[in-house]
Amino acid sequence: VGVFSSPWVTDFREQITVDGRMIPKQDFADCVEVFAKEPLTEFELITAVMYLYFYRCGVDYAVVECGMGGAGDCTNVLTHPTVCAFAKVALDHTAFLGDTVEAIAREKSGIIKPGCPVVLYPHIAAKDVFLEQCRALHCPVTEAAQQGDPIADDLAVAGEVLRLLGVDTTPGLPMLPARRERFGENLLLDGAHNPDGAAALLPHLPTDRPISAVLAMMEDKDIDGYLCQVLPRCRRVIATTVPGMGRALSAEDLAAAARKYCPDVTAEPNPHRALAAVQADGDFVLVCGSFYLARDIRKDLI
Repeated sequence: VGVFSSPWVTDFREQITVDGRMIPKQDFADCVEVFAKEPLTEFELITAVMYLYFYRCGVDYAVVECGMGGAGDCTNVLTHPTVCAFAKVALDHTAFLGDTVEAIAREKSGIIKPGCPVVLYPHIAAKDVFLEQCRALHCPVTEAAQQGDPIADDLAVAGEVLRLLGVDTTPGLPMLPARRERFGENLLLDGAHNPDGAAALLPHLPTDRPISAVLAMMEDKDIDGYLCQVLPRCRRVIATTVPGMGRALSAEDLAAAARKYCPDVTAEPNPHRALAAVQADGDFVLVCGSFYLARDIRKDLI
């Protein structure tokens, strides 16, 4: 089974796995060489490498996650997918996909192909958009049963996909790195960066311990929509940034935004010094707001 998912957290190659193992370095280099002269973006290149590597491996199934949206995404080249599955629709990447959930749903529904079974997230936003596309293309639709918890709802979608494929789910389903990932009893790492991601994070935060957070965010995200949910749960916040990432808010600008929701906010541009500072408090530590921050910090934790 090949799996393609993004963004990467620890190793660029982790976006492409077969049977749980990352694409080997030599295979990665060989596949990149095939497309070396093509004028591709980074994501287009990794997508092309993924499809070539899966072909060479002869995978039985390829689980391919769209990079952004659906219809116009470079992953959307499969003419006869076995199943199309949809996670929760949120206002994200609005500059590219549209500023309403209906517009984003319409873009996402563009991966649906004639006759392909479709699995929808429980009570998915703009469901009529997906149903309209399914009717037009004569696709059977399954809506996963609501579980009452965002992670469980995601797993319900995955479970329905596996059921359609006739796969036994008794052994359980794996979790991805930097998605509400725990390191011991005192630290949680989460790369979610939008209001829905914040809502999914909240049930995993302790209610009987003070929380100190290390926070970074990209400037094109719904900053207040995220901060207003997470930061009231925190005793202290250190706002940081992601060195070398042009879209990252500066530590000072993020700290200014964060002070609306938490009284104890300081700025520290170096994320590793920020982490060391909150760990010295003895509080429960939350590292959040950006997969790029999670990627940088996770290297210190594993």
